[in-house]
Amino acid sequence: MAEFFVLNTGARIPSVGLGTATGKAEPGVVGAAVYAAVKAGYRHIDCAPQYRNEKEIGLTLKKLFEDGVVKREDLFITSKLWSGNHAPEDVPEGIDTTLEDLQLEYLDLFLIHTPIRSKKGAIPTPENFLPVDIPATWGAMEKLYHSGKARAIGVSNFSCKRMEDLLAIASVPPAVNQVESHPGWQQMKLRELCKSKSVHISAYSPLGKPGSPGSMGKGFLSNPIIVSAAEKLQKTPAQVALRWGLQMGHSVLPKSVNETRMKENLSVFGWSIPEDLMAKFSEIPQVKTLRAEFVVHPQGIYKTVEDFWDGEI
Repeated sequence: MAEFFVLNTGARIPSVGLGTATGKAEPGVVGAAVYAAVKAGYRHIDCAPQYRNEKEIGLTLKKLFEDGVVKREDLFITSKLWSGNHAPEDVPEGIDTTLEDLQLEYLDLFLIHTPIRSKKGAIPTPENFLPVDIPATWGAMEKLYHSGKARAIGVSNFSCKRMEDLLAIASVPPAVNQVESHPGWQQMKLRELCKSKSVHISAYSPLGKPGSPGSMGKGFLSNPIIVSAAEKLQKTPAQVALRWGLQMGHSVLPKSVNETRMKENLSVFGWSIPEDLMAKFSEIPQVKTLRAEFVVHPQGIYKTVEDFWDGEI
């Protein structure tokens, strides 16, 4: 399997990228992780204003370029539109702030982070949510694509219903839908829809997020099917989970600030999960770990988690 997938724009997205949503990491930790990851061979860095570390990553990218580790064109950089910048007139400000913080002239991929719109400048909590107008926001995203500031545009956390609604009105179809996907939440219906429309799925939390705020369950990596496959293949459960994602046709964005684990997560090429073992993955119980309870409020836009995910949970 190649180390990249081809998007509907013709661009190549690396199969494995580094997620940078590291929570409350100490200053310098994320920057050091990005530097080590790129030196180890990562070529896709997944960013977002919501992660509150784009300035630190920008300094790291500048150093990587100055040190001659890579050139800008060697990297695939993704970022996302902040919920407070959904108004069409605010979308350009959203990407401009990110480009300034990352010290870049363009993004390889720019995503609507979530189908949530909040008041500009306000903390994105339910009392500050506004009704979304995805067609209007997407129109502004298309202008960024045509300007060259975003070489591909897409969405994140979009359900099948939201994808269908967007595809019905888009002049420039989304190149990517970045969603939670892993053996414990396989998203088969969404996967088939996106495949039929040439929309690439990029998986965040491809190893699950047991113990994280807003997550549920102990995690799927201890499932006997995963453990048994790992033993037979002489790989770690994490490597098996990531390889499953690649064989299902989507890129994966594991997070780590541990250099050894980063290298381990990149060692998913040159071997494969046999078909008989892949077939057993359909028996793994499906539990969405990132349910986004924080968006729910009795008087808010989303009164239940099911509302937010359009019942696809």
